[in-house]
Amino acid sequence: MAYTADSVAQQIQERLKQIHGLVFEIEESRGHSEFNIDQIEKIQDEINVEEKLNSVEQRKLKLVYGRAVDDAKEQEKLLRKALDKIHEIRLIRSKRRLQARRAGNKEAIRRGTLMKMLLVTAQTLPLYVGNTPGAKPPPLCGSIPAENSYVAKMGDMVAAFVKNLDGEENWILAEVMSFNPSNNKYEVDDVDEEDQVRHVVSRRRVVPLPLMRVNPETDAHVLFPKGAIVMALYPQTTCFYKAIINLQPTNAQEDYEVLFEDETYADGYSAPLNVPQRYVISIKESKKRIKVSRG
Repeated sequence: MAYTADSVAQQIQERLKQIHGLVFEIEESRGHSEFNIDQIEKIQDEINVEEKLNSVEQRKLKLVYGRAVDDAKEQEKLLRKALDKIHEIRLIRSKRRLQARRAGNKEAIRRGTLMKMLLVTAQTLPLYVGNTPGAKPPPLCGSIPAENSYVAKMGDMVAAFVKNLDGEENWILAEVMSFNPSNNKYEVDDVDEEDQVRHVVSRRRVVPLPLMRVNPETDAHVLFPKGAIVMALYPQTTCFYKAIINLQPTNAQEDYEVLFEDETYADGYSAPLNVPQRYVISIKESKKRIKVSRG
């Protein structure tokens, strides 16, 4: 499907209108919830004053609690619908951008702007919220790797082990352009090259990045533990290097604190640096230590 500027604008506008309507529905549902919560508190106050729970109050309390639960489920459904629409907008814009690139219309992005874009992308990565208590997070959520059969989609961000023009090999942040199942190889673009240098790399040299963040308050077990050896994106660069988890994030907005393996430091490790969840992945063994040259 061809994505023209007009069709993209129309599709995005349609979804923005749907989101606008959902926001009003969410606010209405929230009003119902607040009313029922007030009712629960009033009944609870009466029970505290009387220091007993009679059958009438028990029935009233059970009824209002039921309504509050229903309201919460309705709000969750509406919020998930709104998030789906936001995701659709991102997909439409991504497909349009990739289509333009394939047609030879390459983007010129200043380095400072690129670094800000990468940070914003990490901060706005969807947060995993289980549908039911105790639900198991899916692959590519937090520290959970992709399944062996997984193939990254066009436009996905990955870590790719590539050789530059000087013959030096590095794990870089790249964008998937295509995958050829006949030879099991990806075509990826280096995100940090003005000319969008394209590399053809085998599947085993590509690591998909997480598609969802983890909330440490509900799913801390899906985070890399303290002391784990990982690959992490060195701040203000687009290269991944070997690192050790120093501190886990304590809430959904925080980053990991990591120690990069760095031969320029006396003890062989850098000072603690913050790296977003999106850019911390399972280690792929390499003998190379840090030599930051892309910043």
